[in-house]
Amino acid sequence: MSTMTMLLSELTPDARDRLLRQSRPVRIPADTPIFRERQPADRFWIIESGRVSLHEHRPDHGIALIETLVSGDLLGCSGMLPPHHWRHGATATTEVHALEFDGQAVRELCAEDTAIGEALAAAVAAAMERRLLT
Repeated sequence: MSTMTMLLSELTPDARDRLLRQSRPVRIPADTPIFRERQPADRFWIIESGRVSLHEHRPDHGIALIETLVSGDLLGCSGMLPPHHWRHGATATTEVHALEFDGQAVRELCAEDTAIGEALAAAVAAAMERRLLT
Protein backbone atom coordinates (compact mmCIF):
# COMPACT_ATOMS: atom_id res chain seq x y z
CA MET A 1 0.00 0.00 0.00
CA SER A 2 1.25 3.49 -0.78
CA THR A 3 1.69 5.66 2.27
CA MET A 4 0.56 9.27 2.29
CA THR A 5 4.23 10.29 2.21
CA MET A 6 4.76 8.37 -1.04
CA LEU A 7 1.67 9.91 -2.60
CA LEU A 8 2.80 13.41 -1.58
CA SER A 9 6.11 12.77 -3.32
CA GLU A 10 4.20 12.29 -6.59
CA LEU A 11 2.79 15.83 -6.47
CA THR A 12 4.58 18.65 -8.24
CA PRO A 13 6.74 20.71 -5.86
CA ASP A 14 4.29 23.63 -6.12
CA ALA A 15 1.24 21.47 -5.35
CA ARG A 16 3.04 19.77 -2.45
CA ASP A 17 4.09 23.15 -1.02
CA ARG A 18 0.51 24.47 -1.32
CA LEU A 19 -0.79 21.46 0.57
CA LEU A 20 1.91 21.50 3.24
CA ARG A 21 1.21 25.20 3.91
CA GLN A 22 -2.14 24.00 5.29
CA SER A 23 -0.36 21.91 7.95
CA ARG A 24 1.28 22.48 11.28
CA PRO A 25 3.61 20.15 13.18
CA VAL A 26 2.14 18.64 16.35
CA ARG A 27 3.45 16.46 19.17
CA ILE A 28 0.91 14.16 20.76
CA PRO A 29 1.97 12.50 24.05
CA ALA A 30 1.55 8.75 24.51
CA ASP A 31 -1.92 7.56 25.60
CA THR A 32 -3.61 10.74 24.33
CA PRO A 33 -6.99 10.19 22.66
CA ILE A 34 -6.64 11.87 19.27
CA PHE A 35 -10.32 11.65 18.43
CA ARG A 36 -13.38 9.77 19.61
CA GLU A 37 -15.81 7.69 17.62
CA ARG A 38 -18.60 9.81 16.10
CA GLN A 39 -16.65 13.02 16.73
CA PRO A 40 -17.10 15.63 13.97
CA ALA A 41 -14.14 15.42 11.61
CA ASP A 42 -12.39 18.76 11.15
CA ARG A 43 -8.71 17.71 11.07
CA PHE A 44 -6.50 14.92 9.78
CA TRP A 45 -2.86 13.97 10.24
CA ILE A 46 0.12 12.49 8.42
CA ILE A 47 2.15 10.58 11.01
CA GLU A 48 5.89 11.37 10.98
CA SER A 49 6.92 9.15 13.90
CA GLY A 50 5.25 7.19 16.66
CA ARG A 51 2.26 4.83 16.67
CA VAL A 52 -1.48 5.35 16.81
CA SER A 53 -4.01 2.64 17.60
CA LEU A 54 -7.25 2.81 15.67
CA HIS A 55 -10.11 1.24 17.63
CA GLU A 56 -13.86 0.91 17.84
CA HIS A 57 -16.41 -0.06 20.48
CA ARG A 58 -17.81 -3.54 19.96
CA PRO A 59 -20.65 -4.77 22.16
CA ASP A 60 -19.09 -8.21 22.62
CA HIS A 61 -15.48 -7.08 23.24
CA GLY A 62 -15.62 -3.53 24.58
CA ILE A 63 -12.95 -1.54 22.74
CA ALA A 64 -11.34 -3.58 19.96
CA LEU A 65 -8.07 -2.70 18.21
CA ILE A 66 -8.53 -2.44 14.47
CA GLU A 67 -5.09 -1.34 13.29
CA THR A 68 -1.87 0.36 14.36
CA LEU A 69 -0.78 3.30 12.20
CA VAL A 70 2.88 4.32 11.84
CA SER A 71 5.13 6.80 10.04
CA GLY A 72 3.79 7.90 6.66
CA ASP A 73 0.24 6.74 7.38
CA LEU A 74 -2.80 8.94 6.93
CA LEU A 75 -4.88 9.31 10.08
CA GLY A 76 -8.45 10.53 9.99
CA CYS A 77 -9.37 10.02 6.36
CA SER A 78 -13.07 10.57 7.09
CA GLY A 79 -12.28 14.22 7.77
CA MET A 80 -11.27 15.00 4.22
CA LEU A 81 -13.57 14.37 1.29
CA PRO A 82 -16.46 14.75 2.06
CA PRO A 83 -16.65 15.91 5.68
CA HIS A 84 -18.50 13.66 8.11
CA HIS A 85 -17.97 12.02 11.50
CA TRP A 86 -15.08 9.75 12.47
CA ARG A 87 -16.10 6.14 12.16
CA HIS A 88 -13.53 4.90 14.71
CA GLY A 89 -11.58 6.35 17.62
CA ALA A 90 -7.79 6.69 17.80
CA THR A 91 -5.25 6.94 20.61
CA ALA A 92 -1.52 7.73 20.54
CA THR A 93 0.26 4.47 21.45
CA THR A 94 3.65 6.18 21.78
CA GLU A 95 4.55 9.86 21.51
CA VAL A 96 3.52 10.87 18.01
CA HIS A 97 4.94 13.59 15.80
CA ALA A 98 2.66 14.43 12.91
CA LEU A 99 1.57 17.08 10.44
CA GLU A 100 -1.92 18.23 11.32
CA PHE A 101 -4.17 19.60 8.57
CA ASP A 102 -7.31 21.70 8.78
CA GLY A 103 -9.94 19.67 6.92
CA GLN A 104 -11.93 22.62 5.60
CA ALA A 105 -8.86 24.45 4.27
CA VAL A 106 -7.70 21.29 2.50
CA ARG A 107 -11.16 20.67 0.99
CA GLU A 108 -11.07 24.20 -0.44
CA LEU A 109 -7.55 23.62 -1.81
CA CYS A 110 -8.66 20.34 -3.44
CA ALA A 111 -11.50 22.18 -5.15
CA GLU A 112 -8.98 24.68 -6.59
CA ASP A 113 -6.24 22.18 -7.54
CA THR A 114 -7.38 18.86 -9.02
CA ALA A 115 -3.89 17.28 -8.77
CA ILE A 116 -3.93 17.74 -5.00
CA GLY A 117 -7.51 16.48 -4.80
CA GLU A 118 -6.67 13.37 -6.83
CA ALA A 119 -3.58 12.57 -4.71
CA LEU A 120 -5.54 12.91 -1.48
CA ALA A 121 -8.45 10.90 -2.85
CA ALA A 122 -5.98 8.11 -3.78
CA ALA A 123 -4.51 8.20 -0.26
CA VAL A 124 -7.95 8.01 1.32
CA ALA A 125 -9.00 5.13 -0.95
CA ALA A 126 -5.81 3.18 -0.17
CA ALA A 127 -6.21 3.73 3.58
CA MET A 128 -9.85 2.67 3.52
CA GLU A 129 -9.12 -0.38 1.38
CA ARG A 130 -6.45 -1.56 3.80
CA ARG A 131 -8.80 -1.08 6.76
CA LEU A 132 -11.64 -2.93 5.05
CA LEU A 133 -9.35 -5.89 4.36
CA THR A 134 -8.16 -6.22 7.98
